[in-house]
Amino acid sequence: MATLKELRDERLRKLDEIKKLGINPYPADTYRSHDIETINQQFTELEGKTVTVTGRIVSIRKFGKLAFIVLKDDGGMTLQLFIRRDETPMAADRTKSQLVLPEEISLLDAGDFVEATGEVMKTQTGEISVYAREFRLLSKSLRPMPTAQEGFTDKEQRLRRRYVDMNVNPEVRQRFIRRSKFWRATREFLQNEEFIEINNTVLENTAGGADANPFVTRMDALDQDFYLRISHELPLKRLLVAGFEKVFDLGPRFRNENYTEEHLPEHMAMEWYWAYADWEKGMELTERMIRFVCDQTWGTRVFTLSNGQTVDFGVDDEHFSRISFVSVLQEQYGIDVFESSIEEIQVKLRAEKLEVEKADNRIRSLDKLWKKYRKSLAGPVFLVDIPVFMQPLAKVQRGNEKLTEQFNLVFGGSEMCKAFSELNDPQDQLHRFMEQQAMRDAGDDEAQMLDIDYVEALEYGMPPACGLGYSERIFWSLEGVTAREGVPFPQLRREVDEVTKGIYPEVQL
Repeated sequence: MATLKELRDERLRKLDEIKKLGINPYPADTYRSHDIETINQQFTELEGKTVTVTGRIVSIRKFGKLAFIVLKDDGGMTLQLFIRRDETPMAADRTKSQLVLPEEISLLDAGDFVEATGEVMKTQTGEISVYAREFRLLSKSLRPMPTAQEGFTDKEQRLRRRYVDMNVNPEVRQRFIRRSKFWRATREFLQNEEFIEINNTVLENTAGGADANPFVTRMDALDQDFYLRISHELPLKRLLVAGFEKVFDLGPRFRNENYTEEHLPEHMAMEWYWAYADWEKGMELTERMIRFVCDQTWGTRVFTLSNGQTVDFGVDDEHFSRISFVSVLQEQYGIDVFESSIEEIQVKLRAEKLEVEKADNRIRSLDKLWKKYRKSLAGPVFLVDIPVFMQPLAKVQRGNEKLTEQFNLVFGGSEMCKAFSELNDPQDQLHRFMEQQAMRDAGDDEAQMLDIDYVEALEYGMPPACGLGYSERIFWSLEGVTAREGVPFPQLRREVDEVTKGIYPEVQL
C-alpha cells in the first residue's frame, strides 16, 4: 500500500503536468448555475437543459470511451458526470483551466474541485447525470481524502484534522449545521421578543460576571494587561443603566480552566437582560426559549442523553418543576447551608468520597455536595433558593433575606442556565464585591473581582431586571457529545507528526 508521501508525490507529478499544459490549477473564477440538490430534485424540469455544476470529486471510473465522475457539493448529495469520447474531441481553452476528457482524466484525483457544463440526462442505468461537454479544474488536491470504507475513526486525528473528519463522517458535518441552527434559533427567539443584540468588548479591565479564572493578555497601545471576558454580564447591565430595556449578546467567552466532558476554556455563550422583569418572568421566558430552540434545531423536545437519562421539555404553558438548594443539602446530606461549619461540611465531603482541597471554603464545599446530587436529575427542573453568600449579583428573595431570586435550569445532571433578579443596589453590590475580593485574596482564583466602575454605573441607577446566560453546553448535551466533539476545531496541544516533518523538510517544525 502506498504511503501518504508516495501518494502526494504522484499528485505533485500530475500538478506539474497540468501546469505544462498551460492550465492554472487554482483559478480564481468559477460559475455554477445549479447546485447538485436542485438537479436531483428538479430533474423533470431540467432534463435536456444545459447546466453548470461545481463540486469535489468523490470517485472516478473509466470504461473504454466512457468515464464517470461523481461530484459532491455543500448540500451533501452527489451527482454523476457522464463523459464520452465523441468522434470530435471536446475543445479545451487552457487559459480557462479546461481539460480534455476523457483523454486527460488520468490527471484528476478524488478530492479535486471541478466545474462541468453539459446537459442534464439519465444514463441507461437510470442514474441522473450531467453529460459534460466542458470541464474545468478549480483546485488540485495534493493529499487523498480517506474514503468512508477506509474509515477515519482515530479520535486524536479526527479532532486535529476536523476538515477531513467532516468529509468522511457526514454525521459530524450535520452536527455543526445543527449548531448553527441552535444559535440562529436563540437569536431569532430573542429578536422576536424585541431584545436588541449589542456585541460588547472581549477585552476587559476587570473580569466579572462569573466564578472563573480569566485569561490575561496585554494591549501594547495602552501598555496595560487586559482579561479576556469570562461573561457577557456586566457590560450588558451597564446598557440597562444606559436606558436599554431588552438586550443580549451572543459570542465567545474564555475561562482559563481545565478541559472536561462538559467544559472548554473557549466556547460560545449568550446572555440576555430584561428591564422591569423579575426571576418569575425570567423562568417563563426561559421555558419558552428552550422549547423554541429545540423545535427549530432538532424538531423534537424529547432527548435521550449520553448518560442514559431522558429529558422532556414538555408542552407549551407547562411549567418546569422547582427544587430548593437549601432543602437538597439538608435532606440528602444533613447539612444546614447557613449553620454547618466548614469542618462539618468537609466531613461530609470525605464521607461522600469527594475531594477536599486546601483552598476550599464553605461555598466551594457546599457546591461539591450539590453537584454530586445533581447528577441524578434528568430534569428539566429549576434550582432555586441559592443563598446570598453564594451569589454576589442577585437580589434577595422577598420574605427571606438569606436567599436570592436566582434560578438555574438543570437537566441531564448538569446546570445549563443561570439567571436571577439583578442586584441594582450599588451599596449592597459593593459589599458583596468586597466579600468576593476577600475570597480571591485568600486564594480562591475563581471568586469575582471587585469592579468599582460597575458599582459607579449602578449609582447612576439601573432599573429592576432579570438576566440569564447559557452556553453551547446545552447543545452538546442534547446532541449527546462531549465538549470537544461539539465544536468544529477544539484547542489541542500543538504537535507535528513525523510524516509532516518529512514532507516539508525545508520548514522548521
